[in-house]
Amino acid sequence: MALLSLLYPDRFTIALVATAVAATILPAMGAAAPILKMVIVGSIALLFFLQGARLSRQAIIQGAIHWRLHMMVFAATFILFPVLGLLTKTYLQSYLAPGMAIGILYLCLLPSTIQSSITFTSIAGGNVAAAVCSASASNVLGVFLTPLLMGLFMQTQGGVSVTAIGEIVVQILVPFVAGHLMRPWIGQWVEHRRTLTGIVDRGAILLVVYYAFGEAAINNLWTQLEPGDLLLLTLVSCGLLATVLVITTMASRLFGFSKPDEIALVFCGSKKSLGSGVPIASILFPASMIGAIILPLMLFHQIQLLVCAVLARSYAERNA
Repeated sequence: MALLSLLYPDRFTIALVATAVAATILPAMGAAAPILKMVIVGSIALLFFLQGARLSRQAIIQGAIHWRLHMMVFAATFILFPVLGLLTKTYLQSYLAPGMAIGILYLCLLPSTIQSSITFTSIAGGNVAAAVCSASASNVLGVFLTPLLMGLFMQTQGGVSVTAIGEIVVQILVPFVAGHLMRPWIGQWVEHRRTLTGIVDRGAILLVVYYAFGEAAINNLWTQLEPGDLLLLTLVSCGLLATVLVITTMASRLFGFSKPDEIALVFCGSKKSLGSGVPIASILFPASMIGAIILPLMLFHQIQLLVCAVLARSYAERNA
């Protein structure tokens, strides 16, 4: 029943949809908009400060030992996915509403998730320690690589500026490093208050989604979006996920990985982080574009949960 429950949208996904609807109907306008933006900046900094405080140095050291697995996860996350995203953007941008094709590319440049990668690896009977290390390393690297790759792929179209990358460093990397350096003093306190830190994480994302979808409504994004766009986005998301799942599974067997390591690679290499993607998008892109850009990510997020829940159950039954 626990696995079956993963097939339904979780409360956070429902909250995301409700926030997007509320922002579309009642966006932040006038004097409220800059105030909301300042609150978002502070909440994002706090989010990554707490993530840094939660990251164990022992996990980093332990993870370095299993370098072959981590290199495979890295290749899937930051090489395979970007290539697929660039091809998708190139061939489908003329069929999608403005910003959607960029959103698909942006989705493919994001780091892996932490929580769901570890959860599904555990359910499937995989190498949980390796999943913790790979997913954590992916998120840390993503702070650097996502804006750099986005700038590289979009440089001919006036894409991500050096200023935007600098804002990433100030708003995300600096708080993350500060939190990790403070871990000896606050790490235990943070670990014992996971409910509070979870509220901060989800609250920051919901604030960004509200601001982004409000700006999209003000700029009439939804009048440009056809039902066919959502259908195409769904098909593209399913195709991207299926391709990466098949390739990571075949690669793990080709390189002789054990079944627990295969499970860790498949689940860590196929995920994209909503928690990192939404805050980074709020810094990299103009407010009027964020709604269209994070929509593919929100859709992919739910699809990856549904598909990987079924896959984790399949692995678990075969290992029983």
